[in-house]
Amino acid sequence: MVIIDNKTEEYIFDIAKQSNGTLSANIVSQLTERLHCELEQLQQALLPVAAKFSQAPISQFFVGAVAFDKVTGNMYLGANLEFKHQALSLVVHAEQAAINNAWINGAQEITSIAINAAPCGFCRQFMNELSSAGNLTILLPTGTYSLSELLPCDFGPNDLGNASSLMANTASNINIDLPISDALKQHLRFAYVPYSENLCAAELVLTDGRAFYGRYAENAAYSPSLSPMNSVLSQLALSGEQLDEANVERITLVERAGYENQKSVAQAVLTSLKGDVPLIHHVF
Repeated sequence: MVIIDNKTEEYIFDIAKQSNGTLSANIVSQLTERLHCELEQLQQALLPVAAKFSQAPISQFFVGAVAFDKVTGNMYLGANLEFKHQALSLVVHAEQAAINNAWINGAQEITSIAINAAPCGFCRQFMNELSSAGNLTILLPTGTYSLSELLPCDFGPNDLGNASSLMANTASNINIDLPISDALKQHLRFAYVPYSENLCAAELVLTDGRAFYGRYAENAAYSPSLSPMNSVLSQLALSGEQLDEANVERITLVERAGYENQKSVAQAVLTSLKGDVPLIHHVF
């Protein structure tokens, strides 16, 4: 078992905050050499760092997750995110956060994910939507498991006639004629929406000009789907910003006309942010 000392942990945490929870292949290589460990050992050693991003005002149960992308060699951190005075169903789970972080930042094949607590059934179902679900290794304090071991007799995309999967979906070529940023348009095109067809994405801009993005990630079981608002707020949290302290200038939510279903959810979680944050809603 590899244990990272406090000084190194703070060093990694600072790097992770600057990159919104992403550790590049170069940083990963440096850490494996410095700690004299293998990749999977590093993933597990990084869990306390990932858990530092957790915001759990309700449960006080701080969960961290670290996903590894085989193609880029990057590691992506994730942590649970809870919203005060909102339904528990709106929380972002650590596994969702890590996978969302990887997806938003260009990961292509998640082959392993380390978690500091056993994944709930909700998260097992969420991971089952991945293109790499059949080969996914899950690293837990109690041992190493395949997803199929933790989710036997599974229900997945194929059961609904969906041949695509999360991280394997191609960009939509739909025309988007809206006064929004090019970055938001790009994220909108990559939303994973095989069930509702509601191409949907969100942009959050802080008063200092920093921008964060989220996409709609649907799931065959429907309930484990990740809303674009939760996706973008998770990205904000992975920058080290506290939801109730961040100086948010505006949030833009874009949905496809005739399929929209996210505005009310977005408005609900807005109450967890500081001040009266305007929600700009576009339908195309």
